Amino acid sequence: MDDTPRLGIRLHGGLSPQRCVELAIAAEANGFASVWFAENPLERGALPALAACSAATRRIEIGIGVWNPFLRHPAQIAMDASALDELAQGRLTLGLGAGLAAPIGRLGIDNRKTLAALADTVAIVRGLLSGATVTYKGVAFAVENVMLSYKPLRRDLPILMAARGPKALKLCGEVADGLMISNMCPPGFARWAGSIARPARLVQYVPCVVAADRQTAIDTIRPVLLGMLKTFWTLGQRVPAARVSLVDHSGIAAAEFAAAVAASADALDERFVEAFAIAGTVEDCRARCTAYRAAGVTDLVLTFVGPDPLADMARFSLGASA
Repeated sequence: MDDTPRLGIRLHGGLSPQRCVELAIAAEANGFASVWFAENPLERGALPALAACSAATRRIEIGIGVWNPFLRHPAQIAMDASALDELAQGRLTLGLGAGLAAPIGRLGIDNRKTLAALADTVAIVRGLLSGATVTYKGVAFAVENVMLSYKPLRRDLPILMAARGPKALKLCGEVADGLMISNMCPPGFARWAGSIARPARLVQYVPCVVAADRQTAIDTIRPVLLGMLKTFWTLGQRVPAARVSLVDHSGIAAAEFAAAVAASADALDERFVEAFAIAGTVEDCRARCTAYRAAGVTDLVLTFVGPDPLADMARFSLGASA
């Protein structure tokens, strides 16, 4: 369907590698186009699950979403990504991002030069994947006379960049092959971000619940959404771009966000569900997917947060449309 983005699933450090394999196999069997692996500080590292799922699947795209150069040196990123691409037989896509400043700062890492770090990382990774001997002196990272000891499977392995603020979005448009947008960003934000980055590919994360009736789905996703809202609203107090993505593009006033954060999940206004999640019957969810496609999203990556993600994937029945 041309009016629906390619659909993927998001896996994360809250899941064991074994569970990730189970879900990735199910996603492939149900016709999903991609499976993405989020990695956050002090959660499970994504590398074991990435490798296991690359070996356990045959068709589905394997996405790193994202690796942070403040936790992995650019040379290590090139080494791991190219080896994973070999294992996946050319199905890997690399996502880079330098967010989550507060938890990384608690590790004693100076991560203030985020844009420089991303620009340096893309340059170093691309150079190494090309098979060249690389000497690069950047603001955040530098390498001297380095070269991979093997020939990467793909010299043009796609590199996407996670971005939120105008400067980061501009950099994304200059150096990356596409844009990644985090959870808690409504379709209006995707449209605005795309107008700056002009990405050939726009990948967005969204939490999702599929149920036999809309009310059950909304009741299921509300507590999950409230937890995410509290996290991102707190982030928005420190990071203006995070606040903008929540308020300016959702049609919900800042005062209403503050009230929602202080309320119970049962009191969460359905406007928040509409803006920041996909929830309802299969038909409801498909209709909501088209809103993201209209905003320029090419790949919608769903985090199934209901009690039975395997059943939710099966309900989507994507085999004919992926």
